[in-house]
Amino acid sequence: MKRVLKKIKKANWFARLIYFVLPIVYIITYVLFAKSVIALNGIENIFRFVLLIFFVAFILVYLYVGLIKLVKRKYVLFYILSIIGVLFIVVFSLGSTVINLVYDKLSMFNEKDKVTYTSYLVSLKDTELTDESILGMINDEKSIEGNILAKDIIKKNKLKQEIKEFSADSSDAYLEMLYALYAKEVDAIFISSNYVTLYSNEDDFENIALDTKVLYEASGLFKNEDTNIVSNKSLTEPFSVLILGVDSEVNGLNANAAFNGDTLILATFNPKTLSATLFSIPRDTFVPIACRKGAKAKINSSAAYGTQCVIDTIENLTDIKIDYYAKINFKGVVELVEAVGGVTVEVQEPDYLVNHGHECHGKVCEQNSNRLWGDGYTVFIDPGLQTLNGEQALAYARCRGLFIESDIARNRHQQEIIMALAKKMMKLDSYNSFKKILDAVSNNIATNMSTNQILSSYNILKDMIGKALKNEEIINVQKTKLEIYSLPVYLPSGRYTSALGYYEDSLKEISKEMKINLGIEKQETVKTFSYSINEEYESYVAGAGKRSGTTNSVLTRFVNRSKAEAESYCADNNLDCSFVYVDSSSSYYNEEVDTDLIGSQNPHEGTIMDNVSSVTFYINGAN
Repeated sequence: MKRVLKKIKKANWFARLIYFVLPIVYIITYVLFAKSVIALNGIENIFRFVLLIFFVAFILVYLYVGLIKLVKRKYVLFYILSIIGVLFIVVFSLGSTVINLVYDKLSMFNEKDKVTYTSYLVSLKDTELTDESILGMINDEKSIEGNILAKDIIKKNKLKQEIKEFSADSSDAYLEMLYALYAKEVDAIFISSNYVTLYSNEDDFENIALDTKVLYEASGLFKNEDTNIVSNKSLTEPFSVLILGVDSEVNGLNANAAFNGDTLILATFNPKTLSATLFSIPRDTFVPIACRKGAKAKINSSAAYGTQCVIDTIENLTDIKIDYYAKINFKGVVELVEAVGGVTVEVQEPDYLVNHGHECHGKVCEQNSNRLWGDGYTVFIDPGLQTLNGEQALAYARCRGLFIESDIARNRHQQEIIMALAKKMMKLDSYNSFKKILDAVSNNIATNMSTNQILSSYNILKDMIGKALKNEEIINVQKTKLEIYSLPVYLPSGRYTSALGYYEDSLKEISKEMKINLGIEKQETVKTFSYSINEEYESYVAGAGKRSGTTNSVLTRFVNRSKAEAESYCADNNLDCSFVYVDSSSSYYNEEVDTDLIGSQNPHEGTIMDNVSSVTFYINGAN
């Protein structure tokens, strides 16, 4: 050993320095790299571990061969091995940096254990609070923003006003409170800090941000109930995912769990066939809300009660078990589209010229990402095939007021933008683009998929990227269309809501296609096929054209109609009906209706038939 040390001392000092320093740096960077690589569960398992073993073997060879060359003072091979070692150190450093970056960004997708909720006490702009004022509050003691934080506001600010409670069993108690506020039945209400985002898309509250003011607020850190929504389904087997559009006014997801449900897309994906179904559910679809004891309301109202309520409601509607959800902040679409260099879509020509009172000059026009109209703010888009920038893509995804199909058209446009984004993301050309996309996605998506579950989709993404590079179709997407009809519903609050009914057979066909893609049902073999060269071929859209099996109906208006017509209607609908003759002294008498015709009825026309078992008709008698 002493002889070896003496010979090493006689070797070139620079070579000796490299021999002792390089292995130390190599081992340190290798350990960090190995730790990162081992964390990549499910990704090229054999390759990863063979590679790690190779790097260990290299340093052992380096130490052995290097020692011999130093002793013999033959430096050519030693320096070659040292250069290779330095290159590996660079690979370890860059590799661990990139892997840790990706892993950290993916972990940001996961829901946080606790989130900050904020409640406001809100009044109309011209209202001043006095001791005689009445405050509206949800009577559900489990409601964080509507009750728990509301009581904190009362206690902290020593409020002594009368409290009017609104039943949590209502289809949308918050909406009922807003109507009461606007009707000045209450002077202020306790509501989520997201109330502008939640309700500005309602026809009666488009100017809610300008109409109201915040009097007091309270915040608190509470357990995030969304962390209870877990799934063990592997992404290597068919799965379903609910995409929830969080139309926030800021970039990044709000920590608050309440959000508007204007964009609800149920998707299924089969990784074996790379096939998917996309089902956009219209926001105004009138359905039973799961967390409201089945009370019917527009499906987007379920979002005000949290993610679990939305999932349960849609599962009940579609008979599809939802494995995962992904909340996507559409404000982040601007950043994401810019990161990929724009998206190419066919912009639909608008059916109308004016959007919310703003002249569009034959173009698609919409508020900008900050929800501002006017010179320098309004986003204009020419119809036709083109590449949209971030602001244009978001505006097109939000716009519905210019199209006859309204929300149906908007849902279709959102799907087109999602698919265009997916195609662009499969063709990254630089590390900077990759990092920008990671930043945009991680900041604007929250999901119940664990980091390891996301990583398990590596092989699927590899196949998709391979197809994208070959300019092949990445995913075979089965389109769907829910056939709907107008359903103006009269609510107990004394107002109408412009809801949508849907045809049961259309929904059943969509549900069947999703179950086939999930492997729950088998695809029926088509044994006959006809084709005419004179007819334009149209691809199959699940649910389209199925207009049978209506699911909701409302009580018909019988004012100014005869008793016989009402009796026939009651018999056809198994209703217990009674008829009362009234004169002009009765509040039920209708001066605009002739004698012996129905002047009024109870329940009110437009009441959902699920809630009607009997009807009283008031017939105008002699004056």
